[in-house]
Amino acid sequence: MIFSVSASKPARVLLTLIIGAIGGVLAAWVQIPLPFMIGAMLLATVAALVGFPALLPNSLRSVFSPVIGVMLGSGFSPAIFSALGGWSISLLLLLPFIVLTTLVGTTAMKKISGTDSATSFFASVPGGMVEMVLIGSSLGGDERRLALLHMLRVLLVVLIIPFWFRWTAGYVSAGLAIDWSHWPPTGDLVILILCAVGGLPLGKYARLPAPHIVGPMFLSAGVHLSGLTQSAPPPVIVAIAQVVVGASIGARFAGSPVNMVIKAFRTALWSTPLMMVMALGAAWVISKLIGVPMSTALLAFAPGGLAEMSLIAVYLHADTAYVASHHIIRIILVVLMAPLGYRLYSAWRK
Repeated sequence: MIFSVSASKPARVLLTLIIGAIGGVLAAWVQIPLPFMIGAMLLATVAALVGFPALLPNSLRSVFSPVIGVMLGSGFSPAIFSALGGWSISLLLLLPFIVLTTLVGTTAMKKISGTDSATSFFASVPGGMVEMVLIGSSLGGDERRLALLHMLRVLLVVLIIPFWFRWTAGYVSAGLAIDWSHWPPTGDLVILILCAVGGLPLGKYARLPAPHIVGPMFLSAGVHLSGLTQSAPPPVIVAIAQVVVGASIGARFAGSPVNMVIKAFRTALWSTPLMMVMALGAAWVISKLIGVPMSTALLAFAPGGLAEMSLIAVYLHADTAYVASHHIIRIILVVLMAPLGYRLYSAWRK
């Protein structure tokens, strides 16, 4: 190994970003879906698993997360007001979906993998990765196994969905053929920057879920709904943000024992598709009830992260406002209800 764990943190962070950027460019060159995030994620994951001490602190991801929030906010338009009534049915179905997915996943994980109740339960909650690891470990779950299962879930979902739509719907990545020189007018750019800078403290003050994304998204949605601007962040900045998000997923595997990763991967290989099948069923029901395109509903109910699923929604030209709103509500629900849900589940099992 060229670099050891004793290498300076700045060097490790810089090399992790370089690895992610190389992965993103290579993925874009061969036209892999959502190339800058998926390419960065895959190459950083491989590097971490073969021994490179990858490092990408949450503080750095937090710097670029507002870019994603502002981009998501740019997907809000006045037309959203006429759609809100239909969304209520979809949002109401989130809670039963979470409960059913968690119970089915918990039962299957205990029987198939022999995992303890607490770890099985909190690993089966479809969302809130960081929160479920913290809450689950405090209630007796295996913290490292929980973290691995959730990381692998996000990784697999990010891989499955774009390729699924490429094979079934013919979505093709623009690759490197993006107008990298495009920048919004100066006035619009200033507004977008203010949304990113001001949204972060707003999100923290209001105690919003994922404040680094949701705060800027709310401000950006406000200025776009009001007509102050219709511009989105420059493509080059969005691509950099995707590289950071992708590399941060891969960097989380650094230092994980290979045998533990393999064991968790075996579980994730069947548990993640199980969650996806249930999300697909929910998406089918939603599409029949309120007419939302099934691809959009699937992204809203898919067991991936807010940032990751919203970026995929942008790539697929889906309704980002619908997708992001559902993931935000789901994070709130799982954080508020998972601890109580586990206590009720434990009492029921007795």
